[in-house]
Amino acid sequence: QVQLVEAGGGLVQAGGSLRLSCAASGRTFSNYIMAWFRQAPGKEREFVAAISRDGAKTSYADSVKGRFTASRDNAKNTVYLQMHNLKPEDTAVYYCAARFAIRLATTSGDYGSWGQGTQVTVSS
Repeated sequence: QVQLVEAGGGLVQAGGSLRLSCAASGRTFSNYIMAWFRQAPGKEREFVAAISRDGAKTSYADSVKGRFTASRDNAKNTVYLQMHNLKPEDTAVYYCAARFAIRLATTSGDYGSWGQGTQVTVSS
């Protein structure tokens, strides 16, 4: 398993921006599909974004398309989630996840490694 540690969460006003990062260790980072999920209080964990092993392909939830961008730096074993135009409904704990595979996936059960999460709170 790969170990994942998220950072970058915080409190931001609606319309603001944040960049989350997720540092990986323990395995060859470039062998893993990486993804971001989030979970708001009282709701199920939901897919946010995924990025291919080389960073060339991405997939986004409809709710964040055009506002969020996933990227990765394989030399630094780190994946990022740049979030712009944040809305109160983006408030959640954001989790980084890793999948030892070739194809992108949007279901949490397809990911075997998870970080501890980082809180993002967007005030109106």
